Formats: sequence, structure tokens, C-alpha cells
Amino acid sequence: MASPYHLKIHIEMKQKSLTKKIGSLTLILFTLSLKIAFAQSDISAIDILLDPDQKMLDSAKILNATLIQNYPDGFVLDATHAPHITVYQVFVHTSDLDKVYAAVEKVVKSEQPVKQTLTATGLYYLPYKNLGLAGITIKPTAELLKFQEKIIEALKPYTVQGTGSAFVPRSDGGAISQPTVDYVAAFVPEHNGINYNPHVTIGLGLESFIKEMLNKHFNQFTFKSQSVSIYQLGDLGTAQKKLWSTTDTK
Repeated sequence: MASPYHLKIHIEMKQKSLTKKIGSLTLILFTLSLKIAFAQSDISAIDILLDPDQKMLDSAKILNATLIQNYPDGFVLDATHAPHITVYQVFVHTSDLDKVYAAVEKVVKSEQPVKQTLTATGLYYLPYKNLGLAGITIKPTAELLKFQEKIIEALKPYTVQGTGSAFVPRSDGGAISQPTVDYVAAFVPEHNGINYNPHVTIGLGLESFIKEMLNKHFNQFTFKSQSVSIYQLGDLGTAQKKLWSTTDTK
């Protein structure tokens, strides 16, 4: 039978061995988490979009103010929630952004989307819990669809998969909503070509209130785009961080 002294030494050795193993495992997990975090930090969720002219901006901001009155916790259209017409949302490596800008600029020069006349046709919304994310619908023209098709094709070499980490972080530290991530991940084939629904998002409101808005008469109007830009996306598909614009290249 082992003496109390030898038993004590044996227990201490076991404890040291266990502590060492736990330390090694912790280090491995920490290293792995850093690698995952680094991999995701090199991915950006971006929106290639049209910046509408002042006519559309004024209409969007009036409707946004109405929604804010109904739901004060919604978002105001401003520099970090820029009114826009999405052409393509996609995940790309942040290190490839300069190549993305060049590819988009090439398509813009050939298709010249800012010369196209667009028509605002009405309102729509996407349900979000007991709320609705509302927008102004725009008629998809043949020229706009061609522009979208060429943009998607030009960015194929840079398209990757991403998560909520690819978006601009929320100011409250909360997670990016999964529908927002899913929307970007499935943009092609769910939101391009015959499935494309060009629109200008106008804000959040209670679903019941937005349904009332949709029942009211909408005065259709024509407008144009003043530029093409690329933004990093925020939660709910907001154009939150401006990265590049055709106005920067003039």
C-alpha cells in the first residue's frame, strides 16, 4: 500500500497533468476561434446599388417620416441608412474589394444606368415579426435587368459565402438578423432576373399600419439615378457604410 506521502505526490502529478491538458485544449480552442474570426473579418457583405435622384429621395424621406411616427424605434433614412435601389447583394473577400470596384466601374461605363428612366409603381413590404419592412416598388426595365445580369457575371470570380460577421455591426451589439444573412446568400437565384424586385426601402413600421398605407392610392412617378455606389450592408439590408461610388472616379 502506498504511503500518504507517495499518494499525495501521485495526486499532485495527476492534477498538474490535467491542468496542462486543459491549458493546451484552451489554447487550441482560442487559436481556432481567432482563425474563424479572422476568416470572417476578411469577408464583406456588399450592395451594388443605384443612388436615386432627388425626386425619389424626397418621396422616400416623406414616407419614412410617416413610418417613424408610427414606429419610433424604426430607422431614419440618413447617411448610414441611405435610400437606394439594390442591384446585387453579395459576399466578397474584403481583400478583393479594389477588384470589385474596377469590375463594377467597367460595367457602369458600358451600360450607363444613370441615363435610364425608372418608374415608381407603388408600395410593398416584407413581414418582420409584428413589423413590416416597407419600400417603394420600381418597374424592372429591360435595361435595368441587363445591367444587373452583367454586374452579377462580372463579380462571379469574387463571390464567396459569408455570415453575420460580414455586415456592419449593429450599434446595440446585437446579432445581424438571420433573414438578412439569408437574403444575401440566396440573392442569386431568388432575387435576380425574373425574380428581381427593384425597390427603395423606406423604413420599418407596424404591419397593420403598413397595410393601411398600401390600401391608399399611390401616385406613380418617373425618376433617374444620379450615381452607382457600393456599400457594406447593415442589418435589415440597409446601405450603411459607403465604400465606393462612381462620383469618386469623376
